[in-house]
Amino acid sequence: MRIESSYNSDLSEAQIKAMKRSGQMECETCKNRKYKDGSDEANVSYKGATHIDPSGAASKVMAHEQEHVLNAYRKASSKDGEVINATVTVKTAVCPECGRSYVSGGVTNTAIKYPATQYGQNQKKADYADIAGHNVNYVA
Repeated sequence: MRIESSYNSDLSEAQIKAMKRSGQMECETCKNRKYKDGSDEANVSYKGATHIDPSGAASKVMAHEQEHVLNAYRKASSKDGEVINATVTVKTAVCPECGRSYVSGGVTNTAIKYPATQYGQNQKKADYADIAGHNVNYVA
């Protein structure tokens, strides 16, 4: 049952918020919420701002973040690397208008290990020569 906005004048803000939270009134913020990918990966979904129904947002955001994980595995395999860590975090927030919790986005962190190269080994030696002895703890 939806309550028409003409009845809103007789209701307190708390009553309106409770009705929005329970679904008796439509929350404009939730209705207009859009998701957009902020990464530099061109082959993932949500490159343009897109509305996702709040009831399906968790699964859609998780599926989107898994696209980033898949990209990491593709990148690693194309360069003889190995994904040593892939972590997906789904973020939540509370809607200021209705007070419902919602999925506000996601973050994917990956770490890829590549085979050692001569250049990399030389770089480590050069770095060590620059920083050796720089970390000294003095005790009085």
